[in-house]
Order: sequence, then structure tokens, then C-alpha cells
Amino acid sequence: MAQLFDCITDELQAFIAAQQIFFVATAPLSPRGHVNVSPKGLDSFRVLSPHRVAYLDLTGSGNETSAHLKENGRITFLFCAFQDPPRILRLYGKGSVVLSGSTDWSALASQFPDLPGCRQIILADLERVQTSCGYGVPLYEPMGQRETLLRWARNKGEAGLRHYQAEKNGLSIDGLPTPLSQWEPDSA
Repeated sequence: MAQLFDCITDELQAFIAAQQIFFVATAPLSPRGHVNVSPKGLDSFRVLSPHRVAYLDLTGSGNETSAHLKENGRITFLFCAFQDPPRILRLYGKGSVVLSGSTDWSALASQFPDLPGCRQIILADLERVQTSCGYGVPLYEPMGQRETLLRWARNKGEAGLRHYQAEKNGLSIDGLPTPLSQWEPDSA
């Protein structure tokens, strides 16, 4: 039932735009390392071209995706229809982290809403685009996006977020450094 595509088609791009949640999966090279799967929302995903996507990554309790991408670049995105018609879409690729101040930042950041707590943009060049049926996925009615993370980030302020990121987002749970690892908590 799986179908492979050469790229993200217009139909698949419309499917992506209609979803209110997506999932990001990465893993370290070590077989003892932890595979990470993170749910994302808040209008943070963009199709940049048929072979390139990006998402605005907001400050969170961990930074596994960033650490895994720095180590090996492997990334998978999953979009799943929770309303009819059923469909699952997986995007497999090689990802990288774009930090504020880098040469690509301004052009990429302009693609997204200005959300508080932004710590980086995850950029991925796709190697495989695949759908599957999704027949076993239950139906859910969306109630809307949560405001909790945005409120938390606004309350922290820029200096507080920078300190939090330096303290909590510099290493993965397996001890891998992230691109944020060069930030010092005391320099915030």
C-alpha cells in the first residue's frame, strides 16, 4: 500500500499544509543511544521546494534533533491524517541546523511566523518521499493549538531563553553536543 514519489507533489504539499501536527524522528549512531520522536505544531513547517523542507524549532526541554543532526544528519518527518481520508506521509532526508546569525538565517526565518522561543531552524534535503494507507490510525477532531509554550517563552524573555538554552539544550540525553553547546549559561 506504500507509494513512493520522486518529490513532494502539489497534492502532498496540500496534505502537509492541512495537518496541525507532525512528528520528527532522529537517532544517534550508537546502538545504545536513544531514538527520538518529537511532535510539533504551531504553523512551524514549510515546504521550501519539492526536495527541501524546514521547520522552526522552538525552545524545549531537550534538543535531541539538533544533536543527532550534528552527529549524522539523518531525519524523518511523519504526517498523519487524523480525519478522513486516511493517509500517512513520511519524508526521509539529511538535515542540518541553522542558527540565528548564520548566512541562511534571514531568508529561512522570513518563511515563518515570528514565534517566541525560536532557537533554530531545522533544514532537510529529502531523499525519499513515501505515503502509506493510515487505515489503522484513529479519527480525532482538532481542538486547536496550545498556547502554553508560547506563553512560557514570552515570560522567560530573550535573556531568560538564552540562559535556558545554554543550560538545558547544549547536550542530548546521550551526551552528544548540539550546535547550541558553544553557548555559556553565564554569558546570557
